Amino acid sequence: MNHPPGWKTQFASDNTAGICPEALTAFNAASAGWVPSYGNDDATHEVCDRMREIFETDCDIFFVFNGTAANSLSLAALCQSYQGVICTDTAHVATDECGAPEFFSNGSKLLLSPHRQGKLTAQGVHDLIHYRNDIHYPRPRVLSLTQSTELGTIYQIGEVAGLSRLAHEHGLKVQMDGARFANAVAALGCTPADISWRAGVDVLCFGGTKMGLPIGEAIVFFDRSLGEEFEYRCKQAGQLASKMRFLSAPWLAMLDQDNWLRHAAHANTMAQRLAGRIAAIPGAEMLLPTEANGVFVNLPKHAIEAMHAKGWVFYTFIGGGARLMCSWATDEAAVDALADDLQSVLAG
Repeated sequence: MNHPPGWKTQFASDNTAGICPEALTAFNAASAGWVPSYGNDDATHEVCDRMREIFETDCDIFFVFNGTAANSLSLAALCQSYQGVICTDTAHVATDECGAPEFFSNGSKLLLSPHRQGKLTAQGVHDLIHYRNDIHYPRPRVLSLTQSTELGTIYQIGEVAGLSRLAHEHGLKVQMDGARFANAVAALGCTPADISWRAGVDVLCFGGTKMGLPIGEAIVFFDRSLGEEFEYRCKQAGQLASKMRFLSAPWLAMLDQDNWLRHAAHANTMAQRLAGRIAAIPGAEMLLPTEANGVFVNLPKHAIEAMHAKGWVFYTFIGGGARLMCSWATDEAAVDALADDLQSVLAG
């Protein structure tokens, strides 16, 4: 297969892939004619109705430009400045948002819990809820789950339901960072409702960019009372798009005929193929189970340097392992080429 220039960067992140065909067609089509602005267009209304159908509930949907805004603004809507957000110590909101959740909430504290393969545990959440109850310490107010996690693992339906029940019993709301929500739904083979609001999630940040959109994430308020006046928060934060149709129209194309799940399933399948190849290579140590579209492997330093010298681009991640991400655009030829080069490097 002929690959475009720079194709070896595709394992660095699922963000390095281009726009998937369905989304690109819809994006270009949205440019035709004159259309009402600030979300008053037909495409935005249609995609919101379509999401309500997919999630099987009456919810409020808002579109923002990126995941940092989605996480930070949704947490700010749930949390006062003197309150806290419980998340893992590997959560994206804690490690990769440059303090944005704290900034937009005027100082809400992130309360970090040790992870188990990237996931929160009921005991860890319980311990933080009961850690202190005096006026000198922030009160826990929100539980933030990442699905799939930063380490490529997936919360099962029962895990989400159990953690959500624990949170609700103690007066906490549940927010889900779903930058890779599509990959989780595709891997679990469940309905989007079963792994979100039916399992107790109050607000979902539904990732679009990583599943093939040009730009934009959706914030879904299953508890509509929590999203009251949220449009003002978006406007103040510079997240209200004047030409909203360019964010919403590609979403409509992705949701049509379950294109989003088909592309996510492909990314997961490529990750499984890559994990299977790497697991059979002597000297490569799999760090975590491959449950979504990420492969995590421990490699000797010389092997990482040699792979980079061959042009392969990937990150060394949490814990020092190599993170190899697959996307809707990853193909079998690229997977096999990387695995072949890695086998050659480790054999040398």
